[in-house]
Amino acid sequence: MAVEPGDIEGRIAALVRPVVDDFGFELVEIVFRRENHGWILRLVIFSPTGVTLDDCARVSREAGYLLEVEDLVPGRYRLEVSSPGLDRPLRNAADFRRYPGHAVRLVLIDAPEPVVGRIGEVDEQRVVIELDDRSMEVPYALIVKAHLVIEF
Repeated sequence: MAVEPGDIEGRIAALVRPVVDDFGFELVEIVFRRENHGWILRLVIFSPTGVTLDDCARVSREAGYLLEVEDLVPGRYRLEVSSPGLDRPLRNAADFRRYPGHAVRLVLIDAPEPVVGRIGEVDEQRVVIELDDRSMEVPYALIVKAHLVIEF
């Protein structure tokens, strides 16, 4: 049977989200794809207070057990649980709301250069980016990529 990533990620989310929630984390991304050494199932979890290696191991054990019992993923795969990282991608309004005032880098449709500014007001249709000399309203539909900028 061929493995189709898009067909399975929703079922995996429905199965593992309660486990992630019980540990006090948010499931922010599921990636199921073929990489150099076979299939990878990556669960990305978030907490405003941070995610430790022990947290990832606990979620991995519980989610791995459920996935094995339910047998949702055909064939062999490697399960990885991680945090989004300091320069995490931002994909939707909820992601932008978590980081008010943080520096962000946006790649926009038809923009020759990335936009770098600070996250301002956020709603369901757009985010306001505070630039040095002005504010810029950016509809999510125009964002190709958005990442937090690591500041030291």
